[in-house]
Amino acid sequence: MEKITMTFNELRRIKDALPSGSSQKIAEKLGINVETVRNYFGGKHYEGNSIGIHFEQGPDGGIVSIDDPTILNLARELLAETQA
Repeated sequence: MEKITMTFNELRRIKDALPSGSSQKIAEKLGINVETVRNYFGGKHYEGNSIGIHFEQGPDGGIVSIDDPTILNLARELLAETQA
């Protein structure tokens, strides 16, 4: 599985570009709690789980290391669908 590193602001731009309801769609597709998806994108919803993403303070919102890009890949797919 590929490990991805990006800035926190890059991750938030992806999240902010998603259509309304995308977190719920991703959660349903993966069979996980929607709060876990929100946590993935930098939310602080402690009811969900943390899954393979690590945040470090720094410029441009800091650095995000993503061990499991599954949620990110689904988000990118949803963006591509809405832009098509």
